[in-house]
Amino acid sequence: MTTAMQRKSGLRGLSGFTTRAAVEAALPRLTGRVAADPARTTTTTAPFTGEPVAALPQSTAADVAGAFERARAAQRRWAALTPRERAEPFVRFHDLVLSRQREILDIIQWETGKARRHAFEEVYDAAGGTLHYARRAPRLLRRERTPGAVPGATRTYFHRRPKGVVSVISPWNYPLALPVSDAVPALLAGNAVVAKPDTQTALSALWAIDVAVEAGLPEDLWIPVLGEPAEIGDALIDNADYVAFTGSSPVGAAIAQRAAARLIGCSAELGGKNPAIVCEDADLDWTVEGVQRACFSNAGQLCISMERVYVHESRYAEFTERFADAVRGMELNADFDYSADMGSLTLRRQFERVDAHVRDARDKGAEVLAGGRPRTEIGPLFYEPTVLAGVAPTMAACGEETFGPVVAVYPFGDEDEAVHAANATDYGLNASVWTRDTARGRRLAERIDAGTVNVNEGYGAAWASYGAPMGGMKRSGLGRRHGVEGLLRYTESQTIASQRFVSLGGTPGMNAETLSSVMTASARLMKRFRIR
Repeated sequence: MTTAMQRKSGLRGLSGFTTRAAVEAALPRLTGRVAADPARTTTTTAPFTGEPVAALPQSTAADVAGAFERARAAQRRWAALTPRERAEPFVRFHDLVLSRQREILDIIQWETGKARRHAFEEVYDAAGGTLHYARRAPRLLRRERTPGAVPGATRTYFHRRPKGVVSVISPWNYPLALPVSDAVPALLAGNAVVAKPDTQTALSALWAIDVAVEAGLPEDLWIPVLGEPAEIGDALIDNADYVAFTGSSPVGAAIAQRAAARLIGCSAELGGKNPAIVCEDADLDWTVEGVQRACFSNAGQLCISMERVYVHESRYAEFTERFADAVRGMELNADFDYSADMGSLTLRRQFERVDAHVRDARDKGAEVLAGGRPRTEIGPLFYEPTVLAGVAPTMAACGEETFGPVVAVYPFGDEDEAVHAANATDYGLNASVWTRDTARGRRLAERIDAGTVNVNEGYGAAWASYGAPMGGMKRSGLGRRHGVEGLLRYTESQTIASQRFVSLGGTPGMNAETLSSVMTASARLMKRFRIR
């Protein structure tokens, strides 16, 4: 970071990672666990400035295979511990993340360019989601009794065994929250993890692994690898016992196909073109603020953010005027404090995609109500939060996921029309409904084809309800993170049944016809007395 940037951020002299010297001092520790040749490196750049951040080691397919071998050896020892013993490091991890948040907030901002308030969402999520599972894993993983084949004579229970070694492949947009939310339940279930964070934002994931080891997680249970998908992607699937992926729908489909060929499980949270429905009775003060946050958190680079807003025709003019005014008033800056409402885009390709979608919409007749232009005088990848009206199906911004700070607003006449429009997409990740009548909002929510629907909130209510499953319908994903499924997806159920007193083959000398008669009578008696 330049001296000018340090002065602008107001963070000179604070401990953390706001200077190059601080990052360089930490790099050997953070990168020391990467399974890679340290001589093969790639250099990441800061979205705020375009300047270099760090030279990170890059893994080969052979490095990935070696990481799995080490992880398997560590996993066998880890799985022998009780779930309660495995939970202890993660309770400490929760505390360390909160107490050391300044340094990870700096790292996240430096790598992603997001506003600090949005970086804090990751800190809160990494701590809160971890504690949720650390508290509940012992109960979810305990042995369970179930009725046996013959009451009193068959004793049956089932228990959960870890899959083995899990591949966790995570993207650049939430580089702390997403690796942690997938790896921690896998580890608590008794697995080891080989993790591939995106190289651009790898320091955030490496920091999390470093903190977990400090909290007491044994070495080699959470091993990072870094590299391009073309070089190490296949190895991450071919050596794994389960794959947890977050990213685009096309890549998720390819991973699912390769995993299926090996008959291993996978889960995938993929893309979204998420709708918000603003009813005629919505509280506009509440709704404008909430929809603004739902659209532009992390500069719109959020799978569960809103890209389509449907407003009842009786409130459309008032809502769009107030919403556009609020968006035009948003503060954009590259400061390492809480002053920005929105930060930078992270990657050049995202910047170019956002600009292309806005240009295409404008050229084909859409109206730009707010934003609509780059702000490179702030930083090379800054783009104004943008509100479009009159977006038609011929425009890329209508049906394609923009994954940036662009939202289209549309009027609707009645609930059926709004639900039809919300569901008119191949995606089904997240949605929101805005109304003073929460019972009505829930009824509407149940008609929307999305894995999570928030009423009077954009995404945070459902996401941070860690006891409830989170994932996508249609092309937005497979399986669920969070909830019971978020932990048990990493396990295999094993049933143990022991027989005593009565043989299922009948008493000695009993023929098959007599046995079938006895079993028929027994079935009728068990039904009558509700034993079954």
